[in-house]
Amino acid sequence: MDNALNTLAGLLPRPASARPKDWDSVRRQLGTDLPADYKAFIDSYGGGCVDAYLWILEPGCVNEYYDLFEAVEERAEANEYLWSSGEPKPAELDHRDTRVIPWASTDNGEFLYWLAKPGQDPDQWTVMVNEARGPWWEHFDLTLTRFLARSLTRETRSEILSDLYPTIPHDFQPSGRFM
Repeated sequence: MDNALNTLAGLLPRPASARPKDWDSVRRQLGTDLPADYKAFIDSYGGGCVDAYLWILEPGCVNEYYDLFEAVEERAEANEYLWSSGEPKPAELDHRDTRVIPWASTDNGEFLYWLAKPGQDPDQWTVMVNEARGPWWEHFDLTLTRFLARSLTRETRSEILSDLYPTIPHDFQPSGRFM
């Protein structure tokens, strides 16, 4: 477990309900591997809600609204529509075949993505945050777990995410509880 996962383990209570995923099956269904820190987080926590605000998407989630597979498809279509309709694409996506892959959403409608560049190892993917209903994007040169740990300790602050996030004490509720 890397330092960010250790930090998260000290900040977020782990649910008893998390079960390891079949990551080979996930890779086949998505057509790409995912970062090791995300897989370790999901195997430890599962998908769920951090501090009643940030929803970590999970492949094959029992709650379809927080299913990674559903979100990947929906966000790809939505972003393509917006960009083809004239909304500016973030400069980080100017390189051909660079894409964003969602890994979290918020109750306000913001999405958090991995910035995935062609030929790049998924463990090198960084975080992008997109405002709800608008073209504003932020880029953080951090992995998912480093971003999450640093946002919970307030070392990293997004101007897009709610000022009410994070809360103290921190809380994690599995997605399955919200059926």
